[in-house]
Amino acid sequence: METQDRIIITVIGKDSVGIIGKVCTALADCHINILDISQTIVHGFFNMMMVADMEGATVPFSDLSDNLDKLGESIGVQITCQREEIFDMMHRI
Repeated sequence: METQDRIIITVIGKDSVGIIGKVCTALADCHINILDISQTIVHGFFNMMMVADMEGATVPFSDLSDNLDKLGESIGVQITCQREEIFDMMHRI
């Protein structure tokens, strides 16, 4: 799998029921495969990071990013979607 097909999705906000389910459903609806997922809840605050594969995606990256942003607004969290190579460059020491 090429790095250009992988994306990093982060979700941050106040914890509530269904956050993971709604994000995973949005990705599945676009034929995006989740490769890895990590989530924690600290003092009522939710934090999740996902690595996903867009190789078979039915939407372009820009539309996915916009859709996840709107989903985040509707459920009260901030969802950020970045291409893996951009994420790597931003977090390089």
